[in-house]
Amino acid sequence: MTTFAELGLDPRILTAISEQGYEYPMPVQEAVIRQAGSTRDLIALAQTGTGKTAAYALPLIQQLASEPSDSQSRTPRALVLAPTRELCLQITDDIQGYSRHIPHLHILPVYGGTNIEPQIKALRRHIDIIVATPGRLIDLTRRHAADLSGIQTLILDEADEMLSMGFQDELNTILQSIPPTRRTLLFSATMSQEIDHIARQYLRDPLEIQVGSRNEGAEHVTHLYYMVRSQDKYHALKRIVDYYPRIYAIIFCRTRMETQEIADKLIRDGYNADALHGELSQQQRDLTMQKFRQHRTQLLVATDVAARGLDVDDLTHVINYGLPDDTENYTHRSGRTGRAGKKGISISIVHSREKGKIRTIGKTIQKPFLHSTLPSGPEICKKQLYRVIDDIERVTVMEDEISDIMPEVRRRWEWLDKDELIKRIVSREFGRFLSYYADAPEIQEVPDTPAAATPSRRRRGNTPEPGYTRLFINIGKADGYRASEIMGLINRATSTGRGRTSTPVHVGKIDIMKSFSFIEVPDTQSHALIKAFRHGITVRGRSIVLDIADQTAQGSTGAKRHTAKPRTGRSDTPVQPARKHYSREEWMQYLNPDMAQLKGEKPDFTEEGWARRKRKKYHTPHPHHVYTDNKPNDK
Repeated sequence: MTTFAELGLDPRILTAISEQGYEYPMPVQEAVIRQAGSTRDLIALAQTGTGKTAAYALPLIQQLASEPSDSQSRTPRALVLAPTRELCLQITDDIQGYSRHIPHLHILPVYGGTNIEPQIKALRRHIDIIVATPGRLIDLTRRHAADLSGIQTLILDEADEMLSMGFQDELNTILQSIPPTRRTLLFSATMSQEIDHIARQYLRDPLEIQVGSRNEGAEHVTHLYYMVRSQDKYHALKRIVDYYPRIYAIIFCRTRMETQEIADKLIRDGYNADALHGELSQQQRDLTMQKFRQHRTQLLVATDVAARGLDVDDLTHVINYGLPDDTENYTHRSGRTGRAGKKGISISIVHSREKGKIRTIGKTIQKPFLHSTLPSGPEICKKQLYRVIDDIERVTVMEDEISDIMPEVRRRWEWLDKDELIKRIVSREFGRFLSYYADAPEIQEVPDTPAAATPSRRRRGNTPEPGYTRLFINIGKADGYRASEIMGLINRATSTGRGRTSTPVHVGKIDIMKSFSFIEVPDTQSHALIKAFRHGITVRGRSIVLDIADQTAQGSTGAKRHTAKPRTGRSDTPVQPARKHYSREEWMQYLNPDMAQLKGEKPDFTEEGWARRKRKKYHTPHPHHVYTDNKPNDK
């Protein structure tokens, strides 16, 4: 096995990585470090958790340490671009750790969400490496605070995520400011279409280094899923957490609102949890991550902002409270655990409509997903009891410290025998679980039926999952909308102004057509969501319409009649509900009280007469029409 020393690294770098406990390089590190003397652009693909940061940081430090540096120059020689503030700080910490014994090598992180003035002042001094998020770097260049004309090496870390977060224009602007003679290195865990696009546009004849199969999941991660009804997801989450007493996990949610709600519920129920999402200030996010890294927080509930490039030691589990919209995000989520050769578990809590997504992800990452049954109350209680016993056995007895108080303790407990004392200790430490699971509600798991026993997609495509309502929205693929953008619209509608809802909307299946889409939401939330969209949600000047989908008017594709209208600046008119046969009482309420105004013979509205009626002689009245001697007129 090759050692770092055999790769020709500077002795000062070897000392630094040895102090951190590293002796042998990971495969991607060895492959990239061997290309350190090359001027050729490079693409490195490797699983999350295999040390990609060290793969580019070590040869970069080696290069800068061996070249003479002008201490008076304000022009940095290397630039590392990262999609998020958390990843930016993580990369900076790693590079500073690897270069701790190399004097006069200065690294500066620049990122948004914090005061820009200290960053401008720091850039006036000599800086060798800038680690930046695209948005803040653009701001600094426009203020003429960051000079990129001397950049010799550009590193794009998680470049596909930068594109998915909408940094395409910023990347173009930054790359136009960097000399074309630069060397560009691109690192990613997956080979997506976005990576291909970046490689074609920004890299010159790149060398591709691939460790493992493309898009392969982390080798040491076991993938499990539990299939439950949507209303039982939180109860299922609690059972999973309780079943692993020493769990140290990130719980991923799809929206900021859901993230905060789940964290608040866990804290209220006595769990050591915290939330991490984009609405927190940078100071709050830094404090949250610091507490989590120091194991002072056991459960971190987060959006995908935490999925990219965050190194957390000994993470035992990743829990997907909601599956992400694409496989790449799942790969990065699950890659937070099972790092550096350790074992990890990735758990997904899904409903039946996400079974196809589970199969797709498993096929892409080339790892099997195991369907599991939620642990029962007695099983959880047994696990927690063993933890209590184990903790008591591991307690170190402080003979000297407690010797003075032991006589009083013995006197106070002399009436208790050994068996009674054990019962009381166990009840005190274990009582919360006993009392909860004695009355815990049953969780109805959805059976994982084989594909052959599942109804065909054509037959069930327009029928929502039980307990869900299918809604129509007048935006689709032609508007450039994907599932994530539709989720963003829902967040926007339900988190601001009069549309604010008390709880996050749990979105199920999303079907995106050319000019419209269908989404499924719980029956209990459908009316609140429709009401939220009546408060002026617009896209490029066009009002967004959300309404209950007309099931009877849908074809095999699930399309709704009269809704695929030309996209103009005018608001789309909601489709009228499907016609139905009205009861006798419903007919009566729409008729004018003065029956003499009716044309022809007065209808017989007695029970007997109503039973003898001929339906073909009567058409369905519109609820907004009044029928008189004249034509029907709108009220």
